[in-house]
Amino acid sequence: MSIIYHESTQTFHLTNGKISYLMKVFPDGTLGQLYFGKAVRDREGFDHLLEMKSRPMSAIAGAARNYSLEHCKQEYPSYGSTDFRHPAVELRQENGSRITYFVYKDHTVTPGKPALEGLPATYCESDGEAETLTVRLEDALLGVSVYLNYTLFARESAIARSALFVNSGEQELHLTHAMSLSLDLPDRDYEFLHFSGAWARERFLKVRRLEQGIQSVESTRGHSSATHNPFVMLRRPGTGEDSGEVMGFSLIYSGNFLAQAEVDTWDTTRVTLGINPFGFDWKLSPGGRFQTPEAVVVWSGEGMGEMSRTFHRLYRTRLARGYWRDRPRPILLNNWEATYFDIDEDKLFNIAKTAKEDGVELFVLDDGWFGARCNDRAGLGDWVANPERLPGGITGIAGRVEGLGMKFGLWFEPEMVNEDSDLYRAHPDWVLRTPDRRASLGRNQLVLDFSRPEVVDHIHGMMAKILSEAKVSYVKWDMNRSITEAYSAALPPDRQGEVCHRYILGVYSLYERLTSEFPRVLFESCASGGGRFDPGMLYYAPQCWTSDDSDAAERLKIQYGTSFCYPVSSMGAHVSAVPNHQVNRVTPLYTRANVAFFGAFGYELDLGRLTAEERSQVREQIAFMKEYREVLQFGDFYRLLSPFEGNITAWMVVSPDRRTALAGWYRTLNEVNGPFRRMKLRGLDPALDYTVNGCSVHGGDELMEVGLLTTDSAAGECQAGERPTCDFDSRVYVLQA
Repeated sequence: MSIIYHESTQTFHLTNGKISYLMKVFPDGTLGQLYFGKAVRDREGFDHLLEMKSRPMSAIAGAARNYSLEHCKQEYPSYGSTDFRHPAVELRQENGSRITYFVYKDHTVTPGKPALEGLPATYCESDGEAETLTVRLEDALLGVSVYLNYTLFARESAIARSALFVNSGEQELHLTHAMSLSLDLPDRDYEFLHFSGAWARERFLKVRRLEQGIQSVESTRGHSSATHNPFVMLRRPGTGEDSGEVMGFSLIYSGNFLAQAEVDTWDTTRVTLGINPFGFDWKLSPGGRFQTPEAVVVWSGEGMGEMSRTFHRLYRTRLARGYWRDRPRPILLNNWEATYFDIDEDKLFNIAKTAKEDGVELFVLDDGWFGARCNDRAGLGDWVANPERLPGGITGIAGRVEGLGMKFGLWFEPEMVNEDSDLYRAHPDWVLRTPDRRASLGRNQLVLDFSRPEVVDHIHGMMAKILSEAKVSYVKWDMNRSITEAYSAALPPDRQGEVCHRYILGVYSLYERLTSEFPRVLFESCASGGGRFDPGMLYYAPQCWTSDDSDAAERLKIQYGTSFCYPVSSMGAHVSAVPNHQVNRVTPLYTRANVAFFGAFGYELDLGRLTAEERSQVREQIAFMKEYREVLQFGDFYRLLSPFEGNITAWMVVSPDRRTALAGWYRTLNEVNGPFRRMKLRGLDPALDYTVNGCSVHGGDELMEVGLLTTDSAAGECQAGERPTCDFDSRVYVLQA
């Protein structure tokens, strides 16, 4: 690992033997981009990669007639000083100008990786894991510096980037663009991949070719959203899971974001990633500072699979933190779809007791336990147990569940409030609402103004009281609506553009306080399912409820799409009742489990309503998960067959020592007299032999190059113990060296 600076050519070379990132100081002092990709040998200068061209209609920067920023690849570009593309930075000044000119001043190289104040970010456990380059650029006229941070990881083909603005001048400035990453690429020969959807169909893979113009995904909803995810890829045509060049761009942030690829008419591509400039306006007073969120870019020359595994390793072990980071997750049962709001202490206890009999380790009490919460129109914000439903309070029900030998978990939605609540009646000004205009409702609730510390303090006090008094081992943190009327009564008019970002900072601060005070509580984030499934949340909650859609067939696409950036251990995945409550579909119990095994596993139903045969299956499922969950949640994940391309989906997880693997195979619709089929596996040791489901023995090389036979038995010719095929069929193959 090395961050090299060549003084004679003012060239920076960041390389760890896997990747190289090259940039240099241009003749006018701006910082330029030369190359990002597979590692190349170092040399004193790479000036031959700096292409400058005089073109008709170009505006010239400085004395050289061939030097126009419009035609140069830059590290942190500004608009309007010969560059007409979208910028990384824009500052509105007292005279109304938005023109800036940031030039190189100095730089430092430090071992390890500094933390970002108030923001989630990747980290190191020792200085030898990474090096960080900080380049200071300055606009001398304004007295503003921007510190560009580049962290190069020793063992991963990844670079983390962020920017810190410091106003050392005398003007009141407004920062309206502050991107975390800008990267200019020399051509447009890429496909743009993103993950879009809506509630219950989150993170569906979308692919398009880059063309001249702008292609982007974004959120303006106040949270990262189910609509688009703050993660995109650029891949060369022909790139697949195992070969080809691809770059992944991920933003560690949970609010409004923009991920954009702009291709100019000379086919240069500019990638920008950061806080969405739409509606953003941060007042940067003299002495003020502003830190952007962190962006991570991963390069792979071995296809999308290796890119994903790089993100998985980095985010699972150097973004997620705390007690539960490296521990297998408990098998839980959540009561929501079993009872909805129809709960009382005895009913909940009986559901937990039945679950304990079948091997469940954690019982989670969902919505409906607090205040006047008998439906979704009242009670939010009043985090005190309803004595009619829970006579012993949370302490009572938690103690009874713990007495069974189980752990107890609890649902909160701390960011929202109902108008019919004691909190709202006492503090109607504590919600986001525009003066003299109608307040919009979502799920009959308003959004608390988490940009105000006193609001965060109040919610913290109620939650901390429960967590300190009762035996609560797990918290499900929900968020069920997007932000509307983003106006804070506590901020002056010229700071209203800060509300959405300050809101997210408030969410982060509450998470930080609670996870620090209760380090052994497992937090799971949720936003109507996957509406805030982003890296920012993983810093505080190592797993997220992947989607409210728990149907096994639908979950194939949702979990497959999620896996491009996020590790298996982060995906909450449950077996729910049939007919499914979202799509009214009936799928086999074994398929529901076979899908959910590849995640943080649990159940979303009352096991007491199942037949004796189904209960027996559940016990087998739980025993299986307990045996293999460490491999499933912390092994290397490989995508084999895509649900976006055919009727069959397949994926697998391989243990770090490559001696154990589990492969999931899923077919949506049955077929008659189908073809012979082989499934080529990945990640095995080619020199080892493996048993498959304890029976046949195959070489690792054979399983990867020839494949595992998955052909159905002929109709009426099933072997003893073999199930007839059906719609929504599935199998899990266990491979042991």
